[in-house]
Amino acid sequence: MADALLFNPRTYDPQHFDPETRRLLRATVDWFEERGKRRLIEDYRSRAWLADFLAFSAKEGLFATFLTPASAADGHADKRWDTARIAALNEIFGFYGLDYWYAWQVTILGLGPVWQSDNAAARARAAELLSEGEVFAFGLSEKAHGADIYSTDMLLEPDGNGGFRATGSKYYIGNGNAAALVSVFGRRTDVEGPDGYVFFAADSRHPAYHLVKNVVDSSKYVSEFRLEDYPVGADDVLHTGRAAFDAALNTVNVGKFNLCTASIGICEHAMYEAVTHAQNRILYGRPVTAFPHVRRELTDAYVRLVGMKLFSDRAVDYFRSAGPDDRRYLLFNPMTKMKVTTEGEKVIDLMWDVIAAKGFEKDNYFAQAAVEIRGLPKLEGTVHVNLALILKFMRNHLLDPAQYAPVPTRLDAADDDFLFRQGPARGLGSVRFHDWRPAFDAYAALPNVARFREQADALCTFVTTAAPDEQQSRDLDLLLAVGQLFALVVHGQLILEQAQLTGLDEDVLDELFAVLVRDFSAHAVELHGKDSATEEQQGWAMGAVRRPVIDAARSARVWDRVEALSGAYEMAP
Repeated sequence: MADALLFNPRTYDPQHFDPETRRLLRATVDWFEERGKRRLIEDYRSRAWLADFLAFSAKEGLFATFLTPASAADGHADKRWDTARIAALNEIFGFYGLDYWYAWQVTILGLGPVWQSDNAAARARAAELLSEGEVFAFGLSEKAHGADIYSTDMLLEPDGNGGFRATGSKYYIGNGNAAALVSVFGRRTDVEGPDGYVFFAADSRHPAYHLVKNVVDSSKYVSEFRLEDYPVGADDVLHTGRAAFDAALNTVNVGKFNLCTASIGICEHAMYEAVTHAQNRILYGRPVTAFPHVRRELTDAYVRLVGMKLFSDRAVDYFRSAGPDDRRYLLFNPMTKMKVTTEGEKVIDLMWDVIAAKGFEKDNYFAQAAVEIRGLPKLEGTVHVNLALILKFMRNHLLDPAQYAPVPTRLDAADDDFLFRQGPARGLGSVRFHDWRPAFDAYAALPNVARFREQADALCTFVTTAAPDEQQSRDLDLLLAVGQLFALVVHGQLILEQAQLTGLDEDVLDELFAVLVRDFSAHAVELHGKDSATEEQQGWAMGAVRRPVIDAARSARVWDRVEALSGAYEMAP
């Protein structure tokens, strides 16, 4: 019997979407299933370029339908930028292989500066290229500077005719081998400071565009390219000055959200394989799943995965409901990138501990998943970068709530146009949030939700009585430990909101919060051991440690759900 909480290609029918979205999602699943597992794994192992996948996408109009905002759709009724269905497609791509997701993801990033631009010619060109099945790229990072856009060495020299000649290199640029349009960030040689920034559109097929190499050993073409005296006309300029800087950061805001649902898809496919193997593996005369530690590890993996899905689904609602006066998504977005993707690593590790050597076998998806899951926490900013960003919101979120109208579930067929008019990428300290406590109050009767609430309240006390002083605020190692504690509270909040909206089984929810109680305690102990932690902070940390409430009957009921995954899905050969 299929588990309604997990994606299963055998039963997938996203009835909450409009007919064309349902058709495209199902067609994508069917395309992968018809190719089969052997071909999927062989293409991954041989580093084959994704030409047949991109041909399928072009034939179906997949990227064009999902990635053209209504303002550029020329009246096409099904084209819109709809974060809910984009998230659904991320999950499908992750389920079958991160190479496919990556070509789509960097197309999204490449389109970000275009859809934020007032350049009508560039927007029309992008829409036409999408309709032709082309892919895009985002030329931001550089070999010497990474994504430090203050230090770009892509230089644009005025040509005397109102345009520029661009020279410089970019590094880690996905789709750089095939992109019909590459959004490139650089700076003018004749203007100092932020006013000199420029985002412009380049074509990878132009003679002045030189593809150096693929910097990774993968089907993902993560390129190094160099422009040599590349002509940049007025129709190629997307943004100038501070607006170019803002377009870079706002594009990453849009793109980094996609990492969470890709991670979910990877974990789901791996879980079917892992549970099926463990249930059918006989050791010392018993199934591997008869051992208590195996049941605990697989159950923990399952509830963590459910938590990943709940958080990400709820974050979609805040993304889609955002506006100039509601920028809560700016916290939930790095949370999906940092917290959900690192949860994905834990899920894979728990299952790998169970299946052991099976996880290396070349005929399984799991070996691929174990590698690919590591990449997502490291893309679009490291875990540390996103944790530091999350910390900027901690005091307002925990201690100074504001009034907002309730945000409903957002599965409607609407265009999320605010994502391309986010405005200046600053003022994070002024972002306000609704009160996090009602989400916990709604489930106060669940023992582990109540116990975790004690820890969340203790964190509020820490912020008001033992927060890092001015000197400690320069100790990023200490601050990141605090950030992990705060991230858990936000994680728990959105999980509870989504649980209430969907009527989640309370056994699953309480089992999940038992895991979160342990996680909070572990991070508190980590804070206790930091070099610069004061005696007061050390005392607080040990006082915040809690033991989850144990309920053998509840755990057994959740295990029954996990055990039922055995044989529930296996990809066609």
